[in-house]
Amino acid sequence: MIEEFARCGVRHAAVSPGSRSTPLAVALWRQPAIDVQVVLDERSAAFFALGTALSTRVPAVALCTSGSAAAHFHPAVAEADEASVPLIVLTADRPPELRGIGAGQTIDQLKLYGDAARWFSELGNHEADDDGLLHFRSTACRAYAASAGEPRPGPVHLNVPFRDPLAPVPVEGAVTATDPLALEGRGERPLSAVARTPQAPDPALLDELAARIASVPRGLVLAGRQPDQELAEPLCALADAAGYPVLAEPTSQLRWGPQPHSMSVPGYDLIARARPDQLEPALVLRFGDMPTSKALRQWLAAIAGLRQIVVDPAGDWKEPTRRAEMLLRADPATLAAGLTERLKAGAEARRTTPAQASGETGGAPAWLERWLDAQRRLAAGVGDELARLEEASEPGVWPALAAVLRDGDNVLAASSMPVRDQETFIPPGRARVRFVSNRGANGIDGLVSTAAGVARGSGGRTWAVLGDLALAHDLGGLATAARVPGVRLIVLDNGGGGIFHFLPQAEELPPDEFEHLLGTPSGLDLEAAFGLFGIEAVRVESSSSLSDALAADARAIVVTLDRRRNLELHQRIADRAALALNRA
Repeated sequence: MIEEFARCGVRHAAVSPGSRSTPLAVALWRQPAIDVQVVLDERSAAFFALGTALSTRVPAVALCTSGSAAAHFHPAVAEADEASVPLIVLTADRPPELRGIGAGQTIDQLKLYGDAARWFSELGNHEADDDGLLHFRSTACRAYAASAGEPRPGPVHLNVPFRDPLAPVPVEGAVTATDPLALEGRGERPLSAVARTPQAPDPALLDELAARIASVPRGLVLAGRQPDQELAEPLCALADAAGYPVLAEPTSQLRWGPQPHSMSVPGYDLIARARPDQLEPALVLRFGDMPTSKALRQWLAAIAGLRQIVVDPAGDWKEPTRRAEMLLRADPATLAAGLTERLKAGAEARRTTPAQASGETGGAPAWLERWLDAQRRLAAGVGDELARLEEASEPGVWPALAAVLRDGDNVLAASSMPVRDQETFIPPGRARVRFVSNRGANGIDGLVSTAAGVARGSGGRTWAVLGDLALAHDLGGLATAARVPGVRLIVLDNGGGGIFHFLPQAEELPPDEFEHLLGTPSGLDLEAAFGLFGIEAVRVESSSSLSDALAADARAIVVTLDRRRNLELHQRIADRAALALNRA
């Protein structure tokens, strides 16, 4: 089974120690094509495997022993399900005769993860005959294919029961297989490979969509979380041909990269808060998830008659506004290229008509310029506001980090304030940087382990920006992070849950109740926590010392912050943005 995983393409595995899982652990360890990381804590191990899959987009393996160990995989399985991350979960189990009779370390592991698993299989106890070996090989191939995407990537769960002996001791006559295919497989190729072809859109549909775009000058290209860095060029070309601004969350892989950024509007969250009539779109083309910005989602949902087209090749239904008129199951790069070709041809034809010769332009350049003018004014206002600060700030972390990013870097933002501030405050850049997040289930657990997995999977430097509470949720992940040289941790130490100050509870609850129930100061000595795992942490309090620590490539940076001052800063920035938009 492990041999087939390797031949299919698995290159990373996280193994948590245990007796019942010994046969699989040994097989993984002895498989030269698979890099094995041993992680004591199962929750951390599963998030580490998820991180490697985030960076490689290839199914990764997480292995644990029987019993409650398998339950600790569940948070990462939930994230992999919601975020469409390919993950193969192997849970060792007791054989059927030891279940339900009080045998130790035994729980019901059948379909343990429910509908979160793309596919579940109880492998059974098979003899090492032709049918048995082919069963294990075939199951591995099917598991890999289901995890990689049929059509939607995600977690697969294989429950593997073992009888004694669990140690790799030779048993005379145990292997009775004689079929070379059962014994050796197909050499370097998988036993059964699944061939995939891009979902090319119908030419007639492309003609219809191109005509619709050409007839609606007030449109937007909206790009949310998606993993393909190669999608940036065709989407920017489509936006250019349509004359549409590009509103791209960093995790869309469009905010950073060598593609043109002249049409990028990273300040869209602040624009959406103000809802200016002059920037109200009539058509939205969305690729990837809906961006994180709640203000943008609410603005779009409130625009009467807004037409939304969502490109979703994986057969998902990520449409939180519930107002999209079309979900396209098509390869996004092919779709964008086909639309661009038709829009350019149509523009060329219009240039030769008398109406165009007399100066009728259709208004697209003016529409685009209004958005770009708003972005320039926003950037100047926000930049001035941050430049006035001598102390470090949560928004200020992002332009400071942007200054040191380079080709091959990865950035992971925690699913609380960091991912929201990243969306608003990190400027576009030309370096090839991959932005990832655990925004499927949106939890703050397992982030240190995920960052370690991203670093191991990519082989590149990986910056993880998280709060002190997120660090507390995955302190055990520091054991793995310490062994992965590429991990860089930036901890925003604001003494608790800063995001809750932005919610109505902050106004409605008495201060002492709010602080105990939502503020939740951890009281952790963060430098001491890092020291337990041999990681030297640098604490900074000013914007200049933060920049110095980033430039020095420190492995762990703890930034001293204040939750209430952060709320005041965000309010000042929003007021400054509203003023800039009024002037625009």
